[in-house]
Amino acid sequence: MTALTRPNFSPRLRALASAPGVYLMRDANGNVIYVGKAMRLRDRVRSYFQSTRHGDAKTRELVRQIADFEVIRTDTPTEALILENELIKRYQPRYNVMLKDSKTYPYLKITNEEWPRVISTRRIVDDGGRYFGPYTSAGSAYRTLNLLNRLFPYRKCDKRITGNEEVCLYYHLQQCTAPCIAAVDRESYMRAVDAAALFLDGQADEILRSLDEEMAQAADAWNFERAAEIRDRISSIRHVLERQKIVGPSQDSADILAVARGEGGDAGVQVGFLRGGRLLGSEFFSMQARIEDSPGEILSGFISQFYGDAAVVPPSLLLGHDLPGDERELLGAWLAARRRGGVGIAVPRRGRKRELVRMVAKSAEENLEQSRLKFLSDDQRMTAAMTALADALDLPRLPRRIECFDISNFQGTHPVASMIVFQDGRPAKKEYRRFTIKTVEGSNDFAMMREVITRRFRRAAEEDGDGKWTAMPDLVIVDGGKGQLSAALAGLEEVGWVEQPIVALAKENEELFIPGNPTSVILPRDSQALFLVQRVRDEAHRFAVTFHRQKRSKATFQSRLDEIPGVGPKRKQALLRQFGSLKGIKEAGTADLLAVPGISRTVADQIKSVL
Repeated sequence: MTALTRPNFSPRLRALASAPGVYLMRDANGNVIYVGKAMRLRDRVRSYFQSTRHGDAKTRELVRQIADFEVIRTDTPTEALILENELIKRYQPRYNVMLKDSKTYPYLKITNEEWPRVISTRRIVDDGGRYFGPYTSAGSAYRTLNLLNRLFPYRKCDKRITGNEEVCLYYHLQQCTAPCIAAVDRESYMRAVDAAALFLDGQADEILRSLDEEMAQAADAWNFERAAEIRDRISSIRHVLERQKIVGPSQDSADILAVARGEGGDAGVQVGFLRGGRLLGSEFFSMQARIEDSPGEILSGFISQFYGDAAVVPPSLLLGHDLPGDERELLGAWLAARRRGGVGIAVPRRGRKRELVRMVAKSAEENLEQSRLKFLSDDQRMTAAMTALADALDLPRLPRRIECFDISNFQGTHPVASMIVFQDGRPAKKEYRRFTIKTVEGSNDFAMMREVITRRFRRAAEEDGDGKWTAMPDLVIVDGGKGQLSAALAGLEEVGWVEQPIVALAKENEELFIPGNPTSVILPRDSQALFLVQRVRDEAHRFAVTFHRQKRSKATFQSRLDEIPGVGPKRKQALLRQFGSLKGIKEAGTADLLAVPGISRTVADQIKSVL
């Protein structure tokens, strides 16, 4: 159903109440395509069906798809926000901004027990437990859990504590203070648990002051073993704190939210956790959004969905972008109700807090790119790498076929070269070629490179189109610096192949040298283009070195056997087939040698005496 055949909604729109609620937009198939909330349903819903020429592209597209709508009244705007969250999770509308991963996130929980434990959980239960987090992966939650257990040993088991149980292995590993055998009194145990809570809440300075006093008391009582134990714990805590960024002298606690946008609607929100003036860390959350969604809309959708399930709501949110319309007021009231205390929402414009937002925004951009690359298919990743390489080198076309040349010799002996081929970012091993250097004497890598390039492209010029040399590269890479590049250019000029794109890759600083460009090109260290050229270069080097070693081994084998009287070409071949190498022949016994066709007792004795 198109906008032209849509029913006349005017009577229904006039009947809407000026009250808070939720509205659902449906397409011609009855699918929910958008869920929204409103403080005044009549005004919000009617706005969609007024002139669409003034709306943004996303709204115009949405309106064209609407075939029907329905509304749900609520008593308060806060109830509307909660209901909107539930309906978005249920219907997953394609025009809504949504967290890509709809699962619940792991938290750390200090249980409400006589002898509390610290556990990882995804279920938020109002049972008196204390929750900390969230974490975007179970791995990060468990790493924090293990760190806590080393710093503040608490029990890991969930068995009933009687004080008369058999001690478990954790006690011997110093990962539990063993209340199960009454090795610790409850007051001391609770001090460790409360310290763990302070640590998770960013108040480690209070822990250190308490531990310093406890260490001094132990030392005064000549309990030096206990004092040393506390000293080691203090050292471990300080080591952890060194990795946490101190952002100011104040004791501010807030969540810092910044949006990163990519191409095609990719988006993510980075949340930095500021506790007691110390940035404890941050987590990245991927978002499903559309190109037309503004950063403020993405933040609004994230806040309502993320904090709807969160066990912890901070006293303040610092945002990188302002929220649309009356969202700040509505979300602020809802968050305050969830926290049971005031929640400030601010967009810092200057000063220390603005710098914090910028720092978190940088992390958001980096993590969005990593997230994008992680979920790219191999074909997409290779295309992205070839595109970036073409842009960096100003190539006339995408380097789908890359040929790389490398020289290998040892002090000028047994010189060889390799030509390897990457097709669409992957090794095409059937296209690999080996060269034995024919015209160069001594150790002259430049002259060898010129010979190899000349031979490769002369063969291409001489073949009729059906041979193995006629597939032309989009890019040639030679291993080396400006000298190798000049030699390769001379080889191309010799055969009249002057339009061939070619670069040299110097290993020391991973510099790319381009003909006619006095300065080198250095690709970003984390770029896919750099990874591609490194793989190509390393494969060419591996292939050349392997061929060189084979040539040396064969030459060594033949030269030593040539010294043995009575061993001619046929007997060499028979020995090689039987023992595989010169070392194998050397280690063979006389009886083994006699078993080789054509080897007599006299020849066997000669072989043993020479080798």
